[in-house]
Amino acid sequence: MTDLSAHIRTANMAMHGPSPGVAFRSLVIGLTAFLTVVDLFATQAILPSLTRHYGVTPAAMGFAVNASTFGMAISSLVVGFLSPHIDRRLGILLSLTLLAIPTSLLAVAPNLAVFTALRVAQGLCMASAFALTLAYLGEQCSAMDAGGAFAAYITGNVASNLIGRLISAAVADSFGLSWNFYFFAALNLTGAVLVYFTINRVQPMHAMSTAASPLATLLIHWRNPRLRAAFGIGFCILFAFIGTFTFVNFVLVRPPLSLGMMDLGFVYFVFLPSIVTTLFAGKVAARIGPRPAIWGALGLAALGVLLMLGRHLAEVLTGMVLVGVGTFFAQAATTSFVGQATTENRGVASGTYLACYFLGGLTGTAVLGQVFDLMGWAACAIGVAVALGSAALLTFKLKSVN
Repeated sequence: MTDLSAHIRTANMAMHGPSPGVAFRSLVIGLTAFLTVVDLFATQAILPSLTRHYGVTPAAMGFAVNASTFGMAISSLVVGFLSPHIDRRLGILLSLTLLAIPTSLLAVAPNLAVFTALRVAQGLCMASAFALTLAYLGEQCSAMDAGGAFAAYITGNVASNLIGRLISAAVADSFGLSWNFYFFAALNLTGAVLVYFTINRVQPMHAMSTAASPLATLLIHWRNPRLRAAFGIGFCILFAFIGTFTFVNFVLVRPPLSLGMMDLGFVYFVFLPSIVTTLFAGKVAARIGPRPAIWGALGLAALGVLLMLGRHLAEVLTGMVLVGVGTFFAQAATTSFVGQATTENRGVASGTYLACYFLGGLTGTAVLGQVFDLMGWAACAIGVAVALGSAALLTFKLKSVN
């Protein structure tokens, strides 16, 4: 079977143009991303049902579902530190295989504490695969191909938000909550099979750095004002995204909208435009610069948050489209920037960025969950807007790496 590594290695040998087999490579990268993180947000589509099943508040259930981001933050940082010593293919393969275990156990979680712990375990496995793939792409892609490769990976992430939520809602509605998790465990194993047949063993590129340890390299990255700003932007992006798409579920199922479970699943076709627009994030950022690209994306997201305060379904759905397009576009552009701006040990840089990104998601869940329970959706939306504004301010510190 054709090998993804071969296509990417060719790119390194031909630095003046894009690599051959770009379409195949992008497809495999996107599918790998999809099968890696499909568990992350799919469960949000059944949040109201899980809330009733465990008899808890929206904030408590939202925190439990998004506890995976805590595991992802830890795993991203640890994998980033150990990245120079980890075989990329083996690490991704083991991560996706092990991911199926906590995913399937969620079907029989007896209480919210166990459910939360299993979601953390899912996050540990998802992020190790995610971080190793990003490091792999940063090392094996040429400068010209890097933006497209990262965009393809983030696009797979976007697709997982749409298709994963649709699948989750459909399976839970037709067969019950337990079968939902068994089905996603099967998808995890499918991802491992894909990696087995498409990525050959590639030795990690050891950082050409004078740093004595990963910790010293981490400090170097944090002293870089461009990278430090990018880490902060990642934190704010997932803070805003999680705050929006976790708690809007409860708005959609309550009066005056009053959507059912399957209707709630179909709502997530709002992510369909993001699948298309995210593919162009790398090219747009390369053409106009990372700052204008990210500012434009954040502006779209802010407009979307404003529309989501409306009482009509069309307004809310339009707002969700804009938030999805804006946050994913900004995420793709920022991820590409980190890969290109890093001069030493991309594994540590990617791991640090992802740790900040996922910590932002966990913080957004914890903070905005309490805001939603105590003050309602309008106050929650204000919190999302503050996060987007903070990201826009941090973007001033980004400068083109070209």
